[in-house]
Amino acid sequence: MQLTFLGTGTSHGIPVVGCECEVCASGDKKNNRTRSSVWIETENSSFIIDLATEFRIQAVREKIKKIDFVLLTHSHADHIHGIDDLRSLTRTNSLPVYGNSHTISDVKARFSYVIENTGYLGEKPKLSFITIKENSRIAFDGKLSLNNNTKMIKNSGPEIIPIPVKHGNFDIFGYKIGNLAYITDCSFIPEKSMRFLEGIEILIIGALRYRKHPSHFSVEEAVRIIDLCKCKKAFLIHLCHDIDHKKLENELPANIKPAYDGLKISF
Repeated sequence: MQLTFLGTGTSHGIPVVGCECEVCASGDKKNNRTRSSVWIETENSSFIIDLATEFRIQAVREKIKKIDFVLLTHSHADHIHGIDDLRSLTRTNSLPVYGNSHTISDVKARFSYVIENTGYLGEKPKLSFITIKENSRIAFDGKLSLNNNTKMIKNSGPEIIPIPVKHGNFDIFGYKIGNLAYITDCSFIPEKSMRFLEGIEILIIGALRYRKHPSHFSVEEAVRIIDLCKCKKAFLIHLCHDIDHKKLENELPANIKPAYDGLKISF
């Protein structure tokens, strides 16, 4: 499988509007960060985790022509505001969009025109919103196992496991895909969820800044989680403009790297 980091920045994006700090004014392209999202391709399927505000720009840059489904971690603006740009990818088929109950409810409310008959005659995305729980399993061979019910999707490959984590006071999902785990916007991982990270080879995890934050891991806290997981490789995402790419890269252990927009990895 191949994973492409579509975006690696925090909710403001980098450069931040109106900011003239050293990182925002940097000539290093790795300091230019759109909002966090990844694109995963397998032999027979293609899917996105989160739909960042700049999804159109990201999709054009990476020449995305088809996706089979979308996984949402949560419903904050920087993770869902690319939804309308799915229009060109859903002209012929409805696209399944998965998330926990709060996420799906929130997205339906904010993008009500997608599911309601408003009388609008123009194009809008064709989406099927599907609520998943922590015991759900999405298998790319065509089935979603959810509380002993089966819903059909057209994919094949290893199964995807939702990982419940905390984003401040919010319950959100990370995802385990084969030997890789993706966890963004996280401030606490419960013990039951840490078990999903045992034996993984690659961890992608949010590390907002050096200072502590009530809703996000700091760099130090993220590194601590990586050490606990004993994974071979790790990548830091959701980075704010306090962080210079090269400086952070030089400070980290050899198995941990700050990700950057457009970076591709195989797993």
